[in-house]
Amino acid sequence: MKRHHVLGVIGGGFMANAILRGALAKGVLSAEDVLVCEPSEERRKAFSEAGIVVSSENRDAVGCDYVLLAVKPQTFPAVAEALRGETFPPVISIMAGKTKSSIRSATGAATIARVMPNLPCSVGAGMTAVDASELEEDARRFVLGLFFSVGDVIETSETELDAVTALSGSGPAYIYLFLRALIAAGEEQGLSREQAQTLAFQTMEGGLKMARTSGKSLDELIAAVSSKGGTTVAALDVFRAEGFEQSVLHAVDAAARRAKELSR
Repeated sequence: MKRHHVLGVIGGGFMANAILRGALAKGVLSAEDVLVCEPSEERRKAFSEAGIVVSSENRDAVGCDYVLLAVKPQTFPAVAEALRGETFPPVISIMAGKTKSSIRSATGAATIARVMPNLPCSVGAGMTAVDASELEEDARRFVLGLFFSVGDVIETSETELDAVTALSGSGPAYIYLFLRALIAAGEEQGLSREQAQTLAFQTMEGGLKMARTSGKSLDELIAAVSSKGGTTVAALDVFRAEGFEQSVLHAVDAAARRAKELSR
């Protein structure tokens, strides 16, 4: 007898793998609840070794209770075309930029949740924004539980998701870029790479913990590190003179505009 699956996943890339590993580890799903549809034989083998049923045919996913669209936005038109005429269960999309309207137009799906997770989902420390406004309560709880298994979750409207994509979806890369520059700066000042990396990572981690728990505003925390005429002020003056904060605003705006372009 053919087993019924709760979640059919179209696309077996890095993010799908991270989400499923978290869901299985937290008991949100069992391996037998999942079907992954993926063209790569190598990726199918990796999921199969974890006890997950796999298929090379995307059409198999639409027979599940839910479908997770975990393909690149640029790949989606071809995927949707191959599924034309299928009747979809509730769809969960993690594609950047692709609106519910565009997904519905391409697939005929009646009910769609849009979700924007980020890379730290792979280590259980993700940040995910969910628009589940079309879902019934049981389906909404399922989607929230799926992404709480890999980190924190907030609910947003669809109109906010391009901003979410630009801030938290792309945001880990901004942090890694800053850390890379900070480590390089430490090396430039004579530290070993290992020393600079240890100092930079713990400084980032400790600073984040204080920002979360101290009860002080970010401006107050900046002031607490900054003695008049001291070293911190000298560094901050350079950041301001070279437009650091403005460049962050411009970068996030560029990411948000690109997310909008991907919806076309």
